[in-house]
Amino acid sequence: MAIHARGTFEVKIIPQSPDERPEAAAIGRMLIDKQFHGDLEASSQGQMLAFRSDVKGSAGYVAMERVRGLLNGRTGTFVLQHTGAMARGEQQLSVTVVADSGTDELTGLAGTMAIIITDGKHSYEFGYTLPAL
Repeated sequence: MAIHARGTFEVKIIPQSPDERPEAAAIGRMLIDKQFHGDLEASSQGQMLAFRSDVKGSAGYVAMERVRGLLNGRTGTFVLQHTGAMARGEQQLSVTVVADSGTDELTGLAGTMAIIITDGKHSYEFGYTLPAL
């Protein structure tokens, strides 16, 4: 049975120098720093690759971030994998826990996270499963 965690987060995106190869330079590279609050009290660090096409509202990104902290009272780390696409303004986003990435009391963690952005504020809804301790 899935457990649900909810809360807010702040994110800092830090652009990195573009790749020197001409074709790769069109792909942006960024570092991610996040602070989660609510049922997930944690920080994360990660990396993102992104591309925006010449067509308005069309873009894509992939990212990996390692989360460290407390999830509903259980401590440990885990990795989230992001895959986002936008086609002429139509958005699709998948944020999934990487299999077997949980450590300590989060060993065996599996689930998906929804990211909600309203009026510039970020929140999350995290549906997950964990084996009993």
